[in-house]
Amino acid sequence: MCLAMPMKIVELRGESECMAELGGVRRSVSLQLLDGAAVGDFVLVHAGFAIAKVDEADAEETIAALDECGIDG
Repeated sequence: MCLAMPMKIVELRGESECMAELGGVRRSVSLQLLDGAAVGDFVLVHAGFAIAKVDEADAEETIAALDECGIDG
Protein backbone atom coordinates (compact mmCIF):
# COMPACT_ATOMS: atom_id res chain seq x y z
CA MET A 1 0.00 0.00 0.00
CA CYS A 2 1.21 3.50 -0.82
CA LEU A 3 0.54 6.45 1.42
CA ALA A 4 0.91 10.17 0.78
CA MET A 5 1.58 12.20 3.93
CA PRO A 6 0.58 15.82 4.48
CA MET A 7 3.66 17.91 5.20
CA LYS A 8 4.20 21.64 5.74
CA ILE A 9 6.69 23.46 3.53
CA VAL A 10 9.18 25.25 5.78
CA GLU A 11 11.84 26.31 3.26
CA LEU A 12 12.09 26.66 -0.51
CA ARG A 13 15.31 25.50 -2.16
CA GLY A 14 15.09 26.85 -5.66
CA GLU A 15 12.09 26.35 -7.94
CA SER A 16 11.89 22.57 -7.75
CA GLU A 17 12.80 21.57 -4.18
CA CYS A 18 11.79 22.39 -0.63
CA MET A 19 12.20 21.27 2.95
CA ALA A 20 8.94 19.98 4.39
CA GLU A 21 8.16 19.03 7.96
CA LEU A 22 5.89 16.53 9.68
CA GLY A 23 6.04 15.81 13.39
CA GLY A 24 9.34 17.65 13.80
CA VAL A 25 11.04 15.64 11.05
CA ARG A 26 12.23 17.54 8.00
CA ARG A 27 12.69 16.01 4.56
CA SER A 28 13.82 17.27 1.20
CA VAL A 29 10.83 17.16 -1.17
CA SER A 30 10.68 17.65 -4.92
CA LEU A 31 8.25 20.25 -6.25
CA GLN A 32 8.63 19.14 -9.88
CA LEU A 33 5.03 17.86 -10.03
CA LEU A 34 3.42 20.90 -8.36
CA ASP A 35 3.26 24.56 -9.38
CA GLY A 36 2.98 27.51 -7.06
CA ALA A 37 3.96 25.96 -3.73
CA ALA A 38 5.07 28.41 -1.04
CA VAL A 39 6.44 28.36 2.50
CA GLY A 40 3.58 27.59 4.88
CA ASP A 41 1.62 25.49 2.38
CA PHE A 42 0.63 21.96 3.24
CA VAL A 43 1.31 19.43 0.50
CA LEU A 44 0.73 15.71 0.07
CA VAL A 45 4.10 14.00 -0.25
CA HIS A 46 4.48 10.60 -1.90
CA ALA A 47 7.85 8.98 -2.64
CA GLY A 48 9.66 12.29 -2.10
CA PHE A 49 7.41 14.31 -4.44
CA ALA A 50 4.78 16.90 -3.52
CA ILE A 51 1.76 15.77 -5.53
CA ALA A 52 -0.97 18.19 -4.37
CA LYS A 53 -1.64 21.15 -2.10
CA VAL A 54 -4.04 20.54 0.77
CA ASP A 55 -6.00 22.83 3.04
CA GLU A 56 -4.37 23.32 6.45
CA ALA A 57 -7.47 22.12 8.34
CA ASP A 58 -7.65 18.97 6.21
CA ALA A 59 -3.93 18.33 6.71
CA GLU A 60 -4.22 18.71 10.50
CA GLU A 61 -7.26 16.39 10.55
CA THR A 62 -5.37 13.75 8.56
CA ILE A 63 -2.30 14.03 10.79
CA ALA A 64 -4.50 13.61 13.89
CA ALA A 65 -6.16 10.54 12.39
CA LEU A 66 -2.77 9.01 11.53
CA ASP A 67 -1.60 9.67 15.10
CA GLU A 68 -4.68 7.84 16.43
CA CYS A 69 -3.78 4.85 14.25
CA GLY A 70 -0.26 4.81 15.65
CA ILE A 71 1.35 6.17 12.49
CA ASP A 72 3.82 8.89 13.48
CA GLY A 73 2.72 12.18 12.03
